[in-house]
Amino acid sequence: MPESSSRNKKKSPEKVQRTPKKPRTTSRVWVAPAMLACWLLGLIWLVVFYVAGQDIPVMRDLNNWNLLIGMGLIAVGFVISTQWI
Repeated sequence: MPESSSRNKKKSPEKVQRTPKKPRTTSRVWVAPAMLACWLLGLIWLVVFYVAGQDIPVMRDLNNWNLLIGMGLIAVGFVISTQWI
């Protein structure tokens, strides 16, 4: 019975060891104020739209796009909150 040929295993070059990055233990200074500002600005935009939206010319022209603007600001606040440790 014929012998199976042996496989030539290529030696892979050793990987260079990198020093691991230190994880951040504190969050950036701008994250919390920006997050809160987006949430509050979005909330204020929606409240003003519902209460006095027909009396403000710019809001009257935007119609229901005001909902998208307010909710968009709140969503941006949530996206920013992912940077907070």
